[in-house]
This record gives sequence, C-alpha cells and structure tokens, in this order.
Amino acid sequence: MLKRKILMVLLLAGISTLAQEKQNKERVEKANFRVQIFQKSDDTEIKLAQPDPEFRDKLPISAVIRDSSKVKLQDLPRAKTIDSLWKLELTNSELFETMQKSIREQDYEDVVYKELPTDTLKARLAKLNARTPFNVEYNPILESVIKSYLKRNKQGMERLMALSTYYFPMFEQELDKYDIPLEIKYLAIVESALNPRAKSRVGATGLWQFMFTTGKMHGLDVSSYVDERMDPERATEAAAQYLASLYKVFGDWDLVLASYNSGPGNVSKAIRRSGGSTDYWHLRRFLPRETAGYVPAFLATLYLFEYADEHNFQPPNPDVVYFETDTIQVKQLLSFDQITKITGVEKEMLQFLNPSYKLDIIPFVEDEKYSLRLPKPATGKFVSNESAIYDFVENQKAEEKKDLPQYVETEDRIRYKVRSGDYLGKIAEKYGVGISSIKSWNNMRSNNLRVGQYLTIYPRKPVEVASSSNASGSGKSSDSRVYTVKNGDSLWSISKKFPGVTVQNLRSWNDMNTNSLKPGMKLKLSKG
Repeated sequence: MLKRKILMVLLLAGISTLAQEKQNKERVEKANFRVQIFQKSDDTEIKLAQPDPEFRDKLPISAVIRDSSKVKLQDLPRAKTIDSLWKLELTNSELFETMQKSIREQDYEDVVYKELPTDTLKARLAKLNARTPFNVEYNPILESVIKSYLKRNKQGMERLMALSTYYFPMFEQELDKYDIPLEIKYLAIVESALNPRAKSRVGATGLWQFMFTTGKMHGLDVSSYVDERMDPERATEAAAQYLASLYKVFGDWDLVLASYNSGPGNVSKAIRRSGGSTDYWHLRRFLPRETAGYVPAFLATLYLFEYADEHNFQPPNPDVVYFETDTIQVKQLLSFDQITKITGVEKEMLQFLNPSYKLDIIPFVEDEKYSLRLPKPATGKFVSNESAIYDFVENQKAEEKKDLPQYVETEDRIRYKVRSGDYLGKIAEKYGVGISSIKSWNNMRSNNLRVGQYLTIYPRKPVEVASSSNASGSGKSSDSRVYTVKNGDSLWSISKKFPGVTVQNLRSWNDMNTNSLKPGMKLKLSKG
C-alpha cells in the first residue's frame, strides 16, 4: 500500500514537471518569435497558426528602419480599405474635361425629364433663393442645364459628391474665415471637377484654376518640385482672398462668379454694353460664351447637391475625410516611395493627400515650409519615430546615390519646337503630361505633328531637367540654371537653397561687384 502511494506521488510529480517544461518551452517560443521577426536572416516568411493578438496590429516602424528588406509592413487598414474612387480620381481628368466641355457647348434647348416637373423645380429654386445670397430664381436656361445634368451626367455627379466629402469641410472652414457664403464651395466643382491637378487649355491650374501670374500675386509659387496652385489648402485660402476682394468691388455674388471666370474687366464692359444693368441674367448676352454658361452651371450644381436625396443620388462613402488627416512639416527631403515604405500608407493615397508635389518628392528648402499630409494614425507613428526615420532616409539616399533635380523656380509655360522623330507620346512623357492635355492646349484634333511646329506645354516635370539635352547641336550641354530673386532673398540664403553653390560662385557667375539684390533679378546658378 505504501509502495503504491509513493508511486502515485512520483507519477504526479513527473506529470507536473512535464507540464512545467512544456509551459516554459511555449513561453520561450513566444518570446523567440518577438525577437525573431526583427532579426530574421533569410527571406522566408514567419507564419503563425494563432498570431499574438497583442502584437498583430502594431506597425513595427523601428524594424523597417533597421532592415526594410527583411520585414514587410502591413498597410494601414484605413489606407488599405480606401474606396478605389480616390485612386481613379488622382490621374483621371475625364470629369474635369466633361464639365468644361458642357459649359462651353451647352445649347440650352428644352430637355425632357419627366421626373422633374417645371412647377416642382420652381418651388425648390424658390426655397434655395430664400436662403442663399445668389439669384436662384427660375429661368428656362437654368432649367435646361439642371435637366441635362440629371439626364446625361448623373453618374459623374455621384462621383463628384463622393469627392466632396473630403474637400468640402476644408473649403467651408476657409470660406468662413473670410465671411464668404459657404455655397461658393460648389464653384470648385465647376472650375476643376474637384481635381487638384486639373489644368485648362490656357494653363489655369488646380482646384480653383489659378493662372500662373494670378497665383503668384496670391503667393502660390511654382518650382521644379512644387506647384502650390495644386495645394488644396493654400489654393483655397488664395481663392477666398480673391473672392472677398471681388465682392468689395461688385457687391453682388452673381457678378463675383462671372468676374472670377472672365475677369472684372469683362464684367464691367458687359455692364456698360447693357446700359448699366447689374443683373447677371440681363448681362449674360454681353459676356464671353464660356462665362455665359458658367453661372448657370454653378447654380445647377448647387441645386443638384442640395436636392441630391430627392433625385436619388447614391454616391459611395470614402473612408478618409479631411479632418481625419494631419500635417507634418518636413525637416529633410523625402520621396513618396520612402514614406510608403516607412508608414505603410499607399503611394496613391499620398498623391491624393499631397497633390502639389509634382515629382512625388517633398523638398527641403531653407525659409520654405513644405508639409506632408497623412492619415492621423500614420501621423502619430511618424512623429514618434521622426529621428530614426530621417536617419534611415539619409542612409538609403547615400546607398542609392540617386541624382535628384535641383530646386529651381520654373516658368509655367514653354514653347516646344517639334523635331524629327518626335511624337506626342514621347513629348508627353518628357514633360510629365498627358497626350490629351497637349492636344487640348494646342487645339489639336489628331496626333499628327510636323517638324518645326511649335507646341504650348505646361510641364509637370522641371523644365531644367526635361530640356537638358542638346538643342543647339553644338555638343555643349545647355545646363545653365536661373533663379529669380524674391523679396527677402540674399546671396547667402540663395546659396543655401542649392547644394554646392557658394556666395562667391553666385557673384562670379553673375559678374556682381555688390551683394545687393532686387526682386525679379535673374541669377545664373552654374558657370556659363
């Protein structure tokens, strides 16, 4: 009996020891996993039947910084599940071109659309008219535009409504600062179809379609890396300032809309030709054709958005909105590829959130403030690991030894002379633009070119880089770069913007006997 008890105690002790060893082994394996995922020496992937839930959803930014080739980050869920609509709108100019064409070619004939009786439309417009500062009274021309949009462009309007969920909160915030009616937000739809990279036939660019000189007047600069007319926040603030100044002149929001499109001069001429009338509908026939269709297009858009439910519009609901993003001021040159590798935010999302960076590169320039906009979860992770991220980027840049374009203030428009062997696709690729854009800018109906023909091009790639090939045939490279002096510039501050350029270089290359500069002065940035 005693032997049996001793045996039972030993057996229980053995089982307990085995269980403890197994438990210890499991703990070791679990701990080893946490170390292993950062120190894996081969290319095989670690797969777990039951991943540690505490670890599974964390983005190991420090790991990718140490060795990005051996650890693959998962995309942020918010970026990964973003509606595909965003990616389509980044590069697709169809909505913008369709909107512009409809404004230019609207025939204003009666449109049959039984779902919207005239009496119903009159009642709805009267309600809108009572609560907005615009003249939204019934007009047969306006009825024609509204019904044509409903009949032919309903799907396009749904896409614009989806995009508006991102842009409109920011528009409203800026418009409110300048005491501008919030309905003006619909102007960006008419101007650009909410495409921040939209460019018109005459070179007007961005959500609010600023020309190069008008943009400069409102502080929107253009360089080899950045076109601030395509920056949604800066361009919206500039547009609000401009609209506020127009209202001080005209005191009427319908006339503000007309003058925003055609210029105050054309509106004042129309007032004179009409015998002094300031009613848009009386002035309309004295305005340029495009402006004559512009205000009806704005009012029709206002109606469709305000009565979207009544017309059964069903836009998709994208996952990211403006107030779920945040900005970080960069302290070093960063490429979108590097940011994607570090944060897991898709490159397409970066392009959508940061459309003003023409080369998908955020430059770092003394006295300039360039920011990176990210979804808020990624912003926190970036800021928490900022020093390590910049170290990683610096090391990667040294390893790749990749030459990047210099930061240079650029001209907005160039005249390109067609050479033997040129074709539209080749020219479009050279300057980073679309074939359809070149055709639109030059009123071309076919793809045919002739040697010696001149083309107007609004390049997205820096002209200095794109035009560095031999144009003269003399065997010498035309690599001289030019900088336009701005207010507050000094030779020292300019030299800091261009690596390898000193104050003495600038004085020597420009035959200067003094350090004094004047805004608008052109300075050579290289010898020759």
